[in-house]
Parts: sequence; structure tokens; C-alpha cells
Amino acid sequence: MEARAAELLPIPYFHVVLTVPRDIGPIALQNKRVVYGILLRAAAETLRQLAADPKRLGAEIGIVAVLHTWGQQLPHHAHVHCICTGGGISPDGTRWVPCKISKKTKKEFSIPVEILSLVFRGKFIDFLKRACRNGELSFHRDLVPLRQRNAFEERLNRAIKSKWAVYAKRPFRGPEQLLKYLARYTHRVAISNNRLIEMRDGYVHFRWKDYRDGGKQKTMRLAVLSMALTFC
Repeated sequence: MEARAAELLPIPYFHVVLTVPRDIGPIALQNKRVVYGILLRAAAETLRQLAADPKRLGAEIGIVAVLHTWGQQLPHHAHVHCICTGGGISPDGTRWVPCKISKKTKKEFSIPVEILSLVFRGKFIDFLKRACRNGELSFHRDLVPLRQRNAFEERLNRAIKSKWAVYAKRPFRGPEQLLKYLARYTHRVAISNNRLIEMRDGYVHFRWKDYRDGGKQKTMRLAVLSMALTFC
């Protein structure tokens, strides 16, 4: 946290989140190192490519990316949080190029989320197909059918039609607070002990925060066997 905070510049920053759809989740769980690497690479290349486009920013931006794989209710939820500079270095390296404010939307971030989503989806699917062709993916248990190319392609086609959610806004409390939030998750397990309530009748009861309901604390239970299989 201290190292990253020391790198912050007196410029605007943006919080960008890129998420893969649920159809990809089971593949990621069985191929964590490969798929999560693809996720981070696709996110970074998408942001850098679009920012470098002269029609948008035309500059090299700075990015700090942190991988998240779980939601509050402990579903598998693979996504990347990125802190992006609001501007970048010109191609010749001689000047700073600030973010342009869109005349239509009045937004400072130079890349519309719709464009981000499309390019990110294309890169991720392309990298995943390459990994499959190169024999880097393995499929077990309920994913054994994906060893057949037709079944794998069908799964990807279903994923392509799903929503690839992208979020891009200025951090409400500034980049320092966003860094603190992300830093907590770089050394934390999926669920901390203070969220656990009890284990009873084969179920684990725990607290979760419902952000769609004003951040209210709620209680949920999951089967012990289900949690064990999920975290293995």
C-alpha cells in the first residue's frame, strides 16, 4: 500500500473493473493460473490499446491491477480492479496528455465502457482459444465434455452472448482510499474469520454485506461440502 501510494501523481485517477461472465467461471476454477493470467493480460492490453488510440487519448497510461475471484456471498466472481491514470505520456515521451472531457457525455474517462467491454471480450476469448489449442487447459469432473472442441466452442459462444460487465468512474474518495480497499484483498482469504457465525447441521453460517441494499449486513448459509469443493 505504501509503495503504490508513493507513486500517485497529482492528477485524476479512474477505477475500472472488468468482469468475465459466469460461463467462464468453471473453466477458470479448474485452470486458475492460466485463466487468471489471461484475465489480467486481456484487461491490461485492452486499456493500453484503447488509451493509445489517437482518437481517444493517444497516450500511454499507468495501470495498477488487482485480481478478485470471490463475491460477498462467496460465488466465484472473477474480475479485475484497475486504478488508471487520468491521462498519460505522449508517444514521443516529451509531454503529459490529460484526459479529454467528452462533449456528449461530459465524462473525463476517454474510453466508453461499451467499447472497453467489446475489446476486452475479444481479447479474452482469443487468448483462451489459444491456450486451449496449445494444450494449456485441462478439464475434469463435470467439464470433461469440454475436451471435445465442439463443446468447448459452444461454451465460448454462450459466454460471448453474455454480458461482459465493465465499470469505469472516478473513485469517490480518491485514489488513496481505493488503494487501501484493494490492498486489503491482496493478502486476504476469500472469507475472514470475523464473518463466520457458526457451523450447524452441515451448514456454515456467515455474514455478508449487501451493497445493493445500502450495504446492510445479512446472514447466509452454505453447505459444508459445497464450500469444501469450492475452495479446493
